[in-house]
Order: sequence, then structure tokens, then C-alpha cells
Amino acid sequence: MPNYWDDFAPGAGRREPRADAVSDARRLSLNGSWRFRLSPTAAGTGDGFNKVGFDDSAWDTIRVPSHWVLEPVTPLAGGTARSLRGTDEGPLYTNTALPMPLDPPRVPTENPTGDYRLVFDVPEDWGRAVLRFQGVDSCAKVWLNGQELGFSTGSRLPFEFDAPVLPGENVLAVRVHRWSSGTYLEDQDMWWLPGIFRDVELIERPAGAIDDHFVHAGFNHRTGQGTLRVDASTPARVEIPELGISMAAGETATVPVQPWSAESPRLYRGTLTSAGETVELRIGFRTVEISDGVLRVNGRPVFFRGVNRHEHHPDTGRTLDRETMVRDIELMKQHNINAVRTSHYPPHPEFVRLCDEYGLWVVEESDLETHGFIYAGWEGNPPADPRWLPAMLDRTRRMVERDKNSPSVVAWSLANESWIGENFDAVEAWIRERDPSRPLHYERDPSYRNSDFASLMYPSLELLEQIGRREDPRPEEINDEDDARRRSLPFLLCEYAHAMGNGPGSLLDYHRILKAYERFCGGFVWEWIDHGFTHRDAAGREFIMHGSDVDYRPNGGRYCLDGLVFSDRTPSPGLAELKKVLQPVEISVAETIVIRNDHDAVGLEHLGFTWRLELDGVPRGNGVLAVPAVAAGESVTVPCPVDPGDEPGEWWLTVEAELREDTAWAPAGHLVAWSQGALAVRPKQRRAEPLRGPVSAWHQVSSDGGLRLGDAVFDPASGRLLRLGRLELDGPQLDVYRAPTENDRGQGGNNNLAAVWSAVGLDRMQHRTDRIEADGDRLRVAGRSAAATHPHAIEYVFDWTADGPGLRLEVSVDFTGPWADTPYQHRDIVLPRLGLRLGLPGAYEEARWFGRGPGESYADSREAAAVGTYASSLDGLQVGYPVPQENGNHVETRWLELSGAGLPTLKVEGDPVFHFTARRWTSEALERARHPHDLADSGRVWLNVDHAQSGLGSAACGPSLPEQYRLPREATTWSVRFQA
Repeated sequence: MPNYWDDFAPGAGRREPRADAVSDARRLSLNGSWRFRLSPTAAGTGDGFNKVGFDDSAWDTIRVPSHWVLEPVTPLAGGTARSLRGTDEGPLYTNTALPMPLDPPRVPTENPTGDYRLVFDVPEDWGRAVLRFQGVDSCAKVWLNGQELGFSTGSRLPFEFDAPVLPGENVLAVRVHRWSSGTYLEDQDMWWLPGIFRDVELIERPAGAIDDHFVHAGFNHRTGQGTLRVDASTPARVEIPELGISMAAGETATVPVQPWSAESPRLYRGTLTSAGETVELRIGFRTVEISDGVLRVNGRPVFFRGVNRHEHHPDTGRTLDRETMVRDIELMKQHNINAVRTSHYPPHPEFVRLCDEYGLWVVEESDLETHGFIYAGWEGNPPADPRWLPAMLDRTRRMVERDKNSPSVVAWSLANESWIGENFDAVEAWIRERDPSRPLHYERDPSYRNSDFASLMYPSLELLEQIGRREDPRPEEINDEDDARRRSLPFLLCEYAHAMGNGPGSLLDYHRILKAYERFCGGFVWEWIDHGFTHRDAAGREFIMHGSDVDYRPNGGRYCLDGLVFSDRTPSPGLAELKKVLQPVEISVAETIVIRNDHDAVGLEHLGFTWRLELDGVPRGNGVLAVPAVAAGESVTVPCPVDPGDEPGEWWLTVEAELREDTAWAPAGHLVAWSQGALAVRPKQRRAEPLRGPVSAWHQVSSDGGLRLGDAVFDPASGRLLRLGRLELDGPQLDVYRAPTENDRGQGGNNNLAAVWSAVGLDRMQHRTDRIEADGDRLRVAGRSAAATHPHAIEYVFDWTADGPGLRLEVSVDFTGPWADTPYQHRDIVLPRLGLRLGLPGAYEEARWFGRGPGESYADSREAAAVGTYASSLDGLQVGYPVPQENGNHVETRWLELSGAGLPTLKVEGDPVFHFTARRWTSEALERARHPHDLADSGRVWLNVDHAQSGLGSAACGPSLPEQYRLPREATTWSVRFQA
């Protein structure tokens, strides 16, 4: 007889799954402080712990809900209570690899097991009751007053037992196993976090209570009528006062209504009342359909501006309170996100209720992923093994039944990354019979035979274009008939733009393609939040812990840090970029202003438009822009509200769209969309300034032995600039390297640009000065930068010219030697950056610049950076990525000023533009650091003035960096001007 925890059966003794409901039935929350003891095997503490009189006074206490690996508990080996974080007894992170041998459905003897006990009181007048667990990872067996109720797997799904409670004192005992047969179905690129991590409650079930109900609320967009039927498990009445509906359950009413959408989440509130219970109804009328290969809701095409969302908190893991869920939704709505894919399991039911209230399209995914079987060549994969069918159906039923009444849920996703198998046929058939009102999604089967969408993860831009034209190559695994069907389906990009570290790049490119073809119904960026845990090192320094900080194998390393918000929910620069790209109002600013309403359903009446005129970043005027009514999908052209003056410089007009009134997710005045246009760019004639030194006597020796040119002093041996006016500095030096981003490192060995850079020595360039010579009134410094071992090099010439009180520098570089003879293909040896590095005094504190800002920007991530004049502290230019890497770049900078107490202001001017970064540590130190607290102030400020940097891309999980964002090795000349 197999053990229940490693048997194919998904559970025993449970009640039938049913709808999540809020009702007037009395509830007793069992959340709080429980007794707890952790044991090394599935035997737990033995057989006696579930008895009523068991003495647990010496046990630990633990919060419920929580994960025991994140709580201070007594570890498996005994001893005093301590945190298990950062140990192989604690949270473990893997991406695709299972943390146990692949031997389904069996699990190892070493199976950490937590025994839980709670003594609670039940009022004297309570009758029949139900015990509900919203989520237990990964397998739980339950006893009440010594009586076994049953067991359950399916970690992120609710389960219930009939609960024969007694008046007064009751004893609840739960044994939770870290590993079980269910583990094989839950290999979902996340931390393994065992425990009772969602709510536990006791719910009274009086005679005549409503065990289940099913709301059917469709909308006819042609007539404006909503049709309502509410099925109930017992005779009951439906009352919707606002609509004048009073009818028996099972009857149908058709009335005029306002439809529900993510943009206008109109809910009609009412009740469903039986002899024993009243259930709250929150009804959103909407109809989801696919017609002519297009996803439509309420008759209109819908475009998902979506994100994938794991549940995560840096202190409590997948245990989230309502406040945290609200914060997620507010941030999403504030950043123009309108859809969530619940990767890769149903979320807490409160999150779905909040999506109904606030308005988000939801693609809800079953708690099913078998990715670990890829290491066996998919041999024994559960979807292809009929013994796993009951477990797969069980997970599907519990998802669908719980959330079937939520208008926000517009599609069911059968699973994630579980390859193929006939069990999916049965799962599909069950959903279509139970809930034909929603389409189905499953990405991994190349035939899409169980899906109403074609779908894919991380295509290149070129492949996505082909998909939009329905011209993408046929997968080898399918026949012509399957191929014809899949090309007829709408396409859902379920994962793209991997947001790991600094990035992702190309968001605008993806969005433009997705909007260009009717077939696309949008996409979901991977992913919403970094999965990092708050932790302290031996010195007490707090940092964000990732997979590599746990000494356990297999280990997914830093791959858990791939979100648009950091672990503490601080928005990343990537989220700012996504907000700009996804904005639901397209604004084109030129001689006339074209405004397109890109919402799915609503007009622009909720937005107010303003304009702002600036000359070289200095305000010159502002006002209100009158915009007439614009229906969804329509455009309007309005005249430009202002004529730029005749003054030379850059005249920029910015148009913004803001909320007129407070909403549930943002206050009035919240910026929804904006755009800029250059109305005029007129060259300035720079005033000639007197020279402060003999230009022609460039070779004059200064008092300290240096070479003087105007206000500058150079080292006579190396040609390095040592002083500019009163400013002592070091540089500039040719710089072609950056601390690799996570995307630079690619995925495994794929697209690993950083490995190529290291192999050809870009991270260890040595510099040589070949000659310093006169050329009229010019100082020319020529040299060579090359890496040890290799014959290839970069030859450079610095041409310095005195320019008033400043210096103009023209830089010319060329690439020599057999670069293509390296083990890497010629096209892969792209440059991280091409520019100059200067060492400056550490007392510099502030930066002002005219260019793009205020946040960081790169060649393929610059939409969120508007042209203007900005100021920041030097330290404020840095982005604290939890894994240190290249950050803080600013593209298209016209001029930059650095200032500090007791120092002359250093000004850098572009000809016409440059990139800059400024930090208190070198790129080499940035690369060596494992965590932000490893970075130490070097005592200097290191300023990069770059001609260009390569883009960011999203190759950490995705295609290689597109060619248009690669910095090629080719002869290049650029110039800048320095003045102190």
C-alpha cells in the first residue's frame, strides 16, 4: 500500500470544490499562533500528535499562514529556534530542475515534515461546519478531535472537509509534508516554500445553506442588454435592486446594463438568499468570444497589456495580506498594465476579487507544471500518463469552480510548460462542458489542439512579425491540418521581455509589432516581481537573498530576480519604460497633434490634456489642450497650441494626459500618457571666448613638469589630462567595457555576450601611448588598447584643441588585428560600450544635465526618458539592482555639469550628444560585487562619457540582442568639450 504523500491520488475525504463566496454564514478564522514541530521524515513526530490530550507545551509556535522555512523555528537537527533562511533546510530555488530524484510518484525518505496543532473554541449554538484550507504546500493530512478527515495535494488550491466540531474546545491537527507526489506537478520556476501558507477558516453550514452557485452574466453589445442567470445548489432567490431583478435561482432576466471591462469594471451588487444563507453577488456583465481569429469582449477586440505575476513578499514568501495585493494592483494600473496571467497557479482568491473591483483582465492558470521531466526527455511526463489524470482533473476543477463567477477571469490556462499528453484532452473536455463561456489557453503543445489561442514564449522580433502575418514556420511535430488550424487562432504572447536585472530592452519594438496585426491579443511580460528574500549576512548587513545564496544543488541561482518591481515592490526602470510603451493614448506631437484612443472600450472623457513648451529644457509656456470626445479605437487631430519663438536652441512641446478625477487606483492628476515633439531645433552660435594660455605653445612645460594647452595640463609621458583649470583629474582613458547585465550573460551558454567579451579581453584592456605630437595648435595623443594573450587591438587618437576656457576633444578609434580569428564568430564580438572614462575628485556630489531623463536610459530602453533639464545627487544616479551590474546610463545628453563643495563645476558638452554614467566605483568593482553592500566608495568619482553603449535586450531568457542595438566594431570618430 503506497504512502498517501507519494501516491497518484490527489487527495481523499474532501468535499466537492465550489465557488469562492462571501456570505452571512458565520466564520471563524483559524489564522494565528499554532503549535509546531519540524521533523526530518514523513513520519513527523509520530502517531500520537493528533490526539486530543497530546502534550504540545514543549513545541515551537508558528504563525499560520506562513512558510516554516521563513519563520524562526527549531531546525531538523534540534537546538534553539533559528531562521532557516540561507540554509539547505530553508527556502530552495530552482527554475526547471526538481529538487529531488525523478522517480514519480515517489519522494525521498528525507522529507521535512511539519506537524501543526491548534486548540480553538466553537460557540455552543454552532451546527454543521466546513473546514477550509486556502493553500498548503505540498501535501496535508488533517485530523479534527482525533478523527481523520482526509488529505490533499495541490498546493495553491483550496480544499475543504466536513468538520464535525464540538461545542467548546476543539483540537485541529495537520501534518504537512514538504515533498509529495504533487511536487512533480508543481515545478514552476519559484522558491520551494512548504507550510500552511494561506488562510484557514471554519464556516458554519446551517440547514438550507448554499453550497455552490454559478453566475452566468452575458452582454449583448448590439442591444446593450445583459442576460443574467444564477444557478444555485439549493432553492434560492436572486435580488439585484439596481436592476430591478427579483427572481428565483435558475431563472433568466434580460435588462439594459453597463458592461464590465478592465477599463470600466462595472459591478452590480445583490444577493442570493436561501433558507439558510445569503451570498453576496458582485455581477459583471460581459461576453468573451473568439470570432474570425480575434479575441473579443463585449464585441470589441481586446489587447492584453499584461504581466505574469507570481505571489511573493520578501519577508513572508507566498503568504500575502490584502494590503500587499492591493498594492500590486494599484502599481499595475498606475503603469498602464491591464492584464495578469496568474503564473503558474491560481492566486489567493482575494486577488481575483480585487481584479473584479479594480479592473484587470485575468488569464488564470492551473497549478500544474511538469517542467522537471525535460531532464528525462519527457519520459514519464504526467500529461501522457493516465495514472496522473485524476490529479490533473482535480487541480483543474478546484481552479474553475473557485473562480467561475469572477468577471475579470476571461480565459483559463490549462498548465505551463508541461509538454503534451492525452490527459489534456480530458481536462479540456471537462472545462468546456462546465464553463463554455471562456476560451482556453495552453502554450507548450505545438499543435494547440487543446487551446483556443496560438501562443509562444520569448520569440525574436523577426519571428513575431512572421506570426502576425501568419507566415511563421510550421513546427516539425505537427501535420498540415494542425498547422492550418493554429494559423487561424488568435495569438497570445504569454511570456516575453524577460525583466531580469537591467532591462528589458526592445519593449517598444515588441509593442509596435503586437499592435500592427489584428491577430495579436497582446502579451504578458515576464514578470511582475523579483523573488528575493530579506536577509542579513554575518556582519548584520541587510541584503536581498537569491537562489545562489543558498548552498544547495540544484540551484536556480539569481534567476528568481526577474521582475519589473524589486522584491520590496519598488518600481524598476523597466516598469517605467513599460508604462510609457503601454500607454493607452497615442499622442503624436508635431505641427499638429494627433491623439489616438487606444483603450479597449472607454472614451477619453476621464482624461484631461495639458501642454508644456520648453527651450533647451527651460519652461517657456503651458496650458490646457482642448480635446474633443474620442471613442475607443478612434483618433482626433487638434492644432498645435503654441508657435515656438525665433530664439535658437531646441524647442520641445510635451503633451500629457492625466486623470480628471480620483479613481480606486490613483488620484486625480495621475499621469496616464505623454509624448514630446521637437517644434524647432535651431543651432546656437557659441560666443568666442578669450584664451587663457598660448595655444600654439602646446609644448610649454608647466611648473609641475606637465604639458600645458590653454587651461589644461597633460602628463608628458602618457598624454593623460591631469588638470583642467583648478580641477585635478585623471583621464580620459578609452573604455569599451561595462559590468555585464544579467541579459548580457544570456541563458546558460546561449547568447552570452559577457563570455565573449571576457574571452576576447574587453574586460582587461591594457593601454599604451605611442606618440604625443604637435599639429598646429592641437595636442595629439595616439595609442593602442589591447588585451593580454590576443593580437587584436583598438588604435585610438585623441586630438585636443583649446576652446576658450575649455578643451575640445575629438576621438578616433579603429580596430586592428585578427578579431575574426577568435573562437567566436565575427558578428558576436560587439562592444559593450565605446567611450571615455575619467577619474574625478570624490567630493563631487551633484549632477545637472540637458538630455533624456530623469531615469536611466539605453539604446533600446529610452521611451520613458523625456528630453529636458534634470538634477540629481550623484548617488541618486545609481539603480540598486540586487545583483550589481551596469546601470545609470543616460542617452542623448547635450550637456552635463558636475558640482561639489570646494570644486569647480565640470561641464561636458556633446557634439551633438553623448551618453554618461557617474558613480563612486569602477565598472570592475561593480562586476565583482555579489550584492550591493559589497560596493565601497573608492574615494573617486568615475565618469563615463560615451559615444554609445550596446542595448540591453532580454537574452537572460529570450532571443539574442537585436542587431540594431549592437555596437559594432568599426572605425568611429566623435567629439566632446570639457570645461571646468
